[in-house]
Amino acid sequence: MNQDIQIAQDLISFIDNSPSMFQVIDNCICKLEKAGYKYLCLTEKWEIKEGGKYYTTRNESSIFAFFIGDDNLEKSGMRIISAHSDSPGFKVKPSPDMFTEDIYVKLNTEVYGGPILSTWMDRPLSVAGRVILKSENVFSPIQRKIKIDKPLLVIPNLAIHLNREVNNGIELNKQIDLLPLLSSVNEEFEKENYLLSQVAQELNVSMDQIIDFDLFLFPFEKGSLVGANSEFISCPKLDDLAMVHAGLDALIEAENTNTNNFLCIFDNEEVGSGTKQGAGSPVFKNIISRIFETLGKSNEEMQRAIYSSFMISADMAHAIHPNKSDKHDPVLKPVLNGGPVIKYHANQKYTTDAESAAVFAGLCDKINVPYQRFANRSDMQGGSTLGNVLISQIDVKSVDIGNPMLSMHSVRELSGVKDHAYIIKVFKEFFSC
Repeated sequence: MNQDIQIAQDLISFIDNSPSMFQVIDNCICKLEKAGYKYLCLTEKWEIKEGGKYYTTRNESSIFAFFIGDDNLEKSGMRIISAHSDSPGFKVKPSPDMFTEDIYVKLNTEVYGGPILSTWMDRPLSVAGRVILKSENVFSPIQRKIKIDKPLLVIPNLAIHLNREVNNGIELNKQIDLLPLLSSVNEEFEKENYLLSQVAQELNVSMDQIIDFDLFLFPFEKGSLVGANSEFISCPKLDDLAMVHAGLDALIEAENTNTNNFLCIFDNEEVGSGTKQGAGSPVFKNIISRIFETLGKSNEEMQRAIYSSFMISADMAHAIHPNKSDKHDPVLKPVLNGGPVIKYHANQKYTTDAESAAVFAGLCDKINVPYQRFANRSDMQGGSTLGNVLISQIDVKSVDIGNPMLSMHSVRELSGVKDHAYIIKVFKEFFSC
């Protein structure tokens, strides 16, 4: 258990350093380059050889890392793990400063994805993402990542004395109730570009250099281990950074030099994947095509490789809730620390079928890792993920899996310490066997 706790604490640190999808990718790059992976720029000529380790990025919010093994690509295919870098929350709108009662400065934000809105209230928040600066080339502006590493914002609740029905359930208005408080001002000159001045100060640039930004709110408090035996992980963004972290560690630590291993971290899964950096775009298909062309292989050989490949679509899964067991299937009831979960859906929101489930179950059995199965109650719709979106672009065999968790899409989610160690072990076996 001590080793499992160390792994969980490494996950918490990874998430704490990844407050937006842009920092997620930066942290992946840092680990990959330490492990000998070489960057391939999409706009430059690629040179690839067997036995090489490479990665490329799209929009600086998606990353594709791969190891070309000694095995024949078209015969053995590719081992692919896919996950996503984004999390539900709040994005800052352009010209965000708003003023109330001539004293309060608020930020104008909009909801990104499907967060549990109430969980974002009354807690310290800050801002992270990327800022776009002027450059000499108008088509290639400068991009800078930013994380304001202090508690900058709070979304205040309305006191119960002014809202007596609050504990009976209320509907939060996204434009009125959920705007974060930034500051109070007394001088007129302070009321212009208040957030922008904070950003410029953080980046050590002048405000007139800033053209635009992609900024997101994030919870300032770091994750922690909880439970009588520190058996649970309480942390933001477990969906889906736990799978990103596990896939990254497995790719780096895989011992077999024969297999052809791919880790694909897409952006914008929480809003449908339909962007240039999302699983619904041809980006991964184009990367595969380019790899084969660079290696001097034909389209016929590429098609053979695709149909010899297997993908694990890795996104978190629902554990049975201790207070709401009636919301779950009466038979399939995954629990925290019970092992990774194979996800099923009759109407194909998940890519799992009997054959792909058997492959994943076989991997788990081979290394003595327990696994569980999940399906929604038949009278509930449930969610979806990126697997079935991605296979509309590249038709590989695929299974949807994830670690069990509670409070999915809350600002702070809950998963199992043992489960994270389990899934890294399975991913390593997938990349190595």
